[in-house]
Amino acid sequence: MQDKRKLKRRYLLYYMRIYEGVSRQQIGNLVDITPKGIMIVGDHPIPEGQIAHLRMELTNEVADKPFMEISAISKWCEPDVTPDRYNTGFEIQNLAPEDVEIIQRINEGFGFRDNILEKRPVHPSERKEFQ
Repeated sequence: MQDKRKLKRRYLLYYMRIYEGVSRQQIGNLVDITPKGIMIVGDHPIPEGQIAHLRMELTNEVADKPFMEISAISKWCEPDVTPDRYNTGFEIQNLAPEDVEIIQRINEGFGFRDNILEKRPVHPSERKEFQ
């Protein structure tokens, strides 16, 4: 898969839970996020082209609200190195300006330093789940 990303990906130290917006069932955990896209790891594959209404838990360190809702379209899905897990990349649609700021705070507070990634990328299965 050719990387067409315009913004640099920054893997996160902690997983934040991602829920399906209507059913409120957890569909995975956040791996990385930019104002343009999001990657999650979950138990089920999500077909390419599926429109998703995602709900992400937030902490007091990054926002004054308990969650953020995101509309996104799945762009790819592939098996994770962990058996029975799948990585899915989404393109975010119509993000509110205040949510862009929240995403920046998530990356600043929970993102790996860039120089660490250049030496050894950390796979999503090595990160801790956000509690």
